[in-house]
Amino acid sequence: MALRTPIRVMVTASATALALTLTACGSSGRSTGAGSGDGALVWALTQGSEATFRASATEWNKQHPDSKVTYQYFQNDPYKQKLRTAVGAGNGPVLFENWGGGGLKSYVDAGKVADLTADLDASPAWKNRIFPSVLKSATFDGKTYGVPVNGVQPVVLYLNQELFKKAGAEPPKTWDDLLALVKRFKAEGIAPISMGGASKWPDLMWLEYLVDRVGGPDTFAAIADGKKGAWSDPAVLKAAQMIKQLVDAGGFAKGFTSVSADTGQAEAQLYTGKAAMLLQGSWGYGSIATGAPEFVAGGKLGWTGFPAVTGGKGDATDIVGNTANFFSLSAQASAKEKKAAVAYLKDGVYNDTYVDNLLKNGDVPPVKDLDAKIKASANADWSSYVYQLARDAKNFQLSWDQALSPELGNELLTHLDQLFLGQISPEQFCAQMDEAAAK
Repeated sequence: MALRTPIRVMVTASATALALTLTACGSSGRSTGAGSGDGALVWALTQGSEATFRASATEWNKQHPDSKVTYQYFQNDPYKQKLRTAVGAGNGPVLFENWGGGGLKSYVDAGKVADLTADLDASPAWKNRIFPSVLKSATFDGKTYGVPVNGVQPVVLYLNQELFKKAGAEPPKTWDDLLALVKRFKAEGIAPISMGGASKWPDLMWLEYLVDRVGGPDTFAAIADGKKGAWSDPAVLKAAQMIKQLVDAGGFAKGFTSVSADTGQAEAQLYTGKAAMLLQGSWGYGSIATGAPEFVAGGKLGWTGFPAVTGGKGDATDIVGNTANFFSLSAQASAKEKKAAVAYLKDGVYNDTYVDNLLKNGDVPPVKDLDAKIKASANADWSSYVYQLARDAKNFQLSWDQALSPELGNELLTHLDQLFLGQISPEQFCAQMDEAAAK
């Protein structure tokens, strides 16, 4: 499997600034030349799923010469600003790739994104192929503003099987099991858990899962809805206390706050035997397979779901992570452009060839009834596990830094980092987040 680039991007502009940018230029329609005739201009990210997009466009355009799709590719960071500027000026693309969640909602709130609900409802075979838990990341107030276009990336607990065998240990099924493993591995002179704390966003995975396991999905739903005092919910406070408990117990490898998650350092600690576990997105598999192919081929890599919390309201099948990237349709598209774009999304995305190319690239599409294809793909055990996790999840929570507004997401990373560093208490964390959410 090729190295998978983690889709862990933060939109740096605040939601307010974004809304101002998008509304300042009015809504008089898209400028001449922004589209591609009766077809659709698509803006997408380079690398990632680019190979799949290119193959898809070639296939589609051969079969639909009168409604071609034309892709333009951009690097991640320049893309965000270019998209804001273009959409605000009324000359953006017909379709644009995005991450769903709070960033997409900012465009929706500014009236710049078309509602696809009626199109999906008019084609049940199209809508029903997609995992509902994934489609939720582009759905606001019951209306859907994007469709997924690549693979799911749930967060899992990776295991060094050799170290588990050495310690005579089993994968943790409950939080208490995990705490017991911390003691066992420390007694063996092994760091229990690797984490790239210097990057801050890995901290989120622990909070996301613990809040879900303790309080269930409704806890974060109240946060996302902006409910006053939602960050001081007993489940959030309990989760923050459990994080402090894990840090104080020495659960993480020494110096974890200086380890970068963006350069594969955390994965390296796992496969070099310096740590027994790693909580990371499914993209971590590619980093491990590239950095130590013999570790994977030799069956030394294991994986399991996040532990249950005894007495918690959350379902043990719930997962967190990156649900997928999405294509959304500009509200400023002409009727012909919209027709071409919807046809492409319905029949050109996630068709057989498209799915095959995603699987070849190591992506696991959120599409139903792919078991046979996935079992026949490379790294079938791993891909089947990821597919089943996403398919069977009662709730698939989009990473909070994507689900929340960009501004609040940045505040969250700052205060959560302080919690892990022991600079603030769990109570202070909740209070500071309530204050940030009220701004």
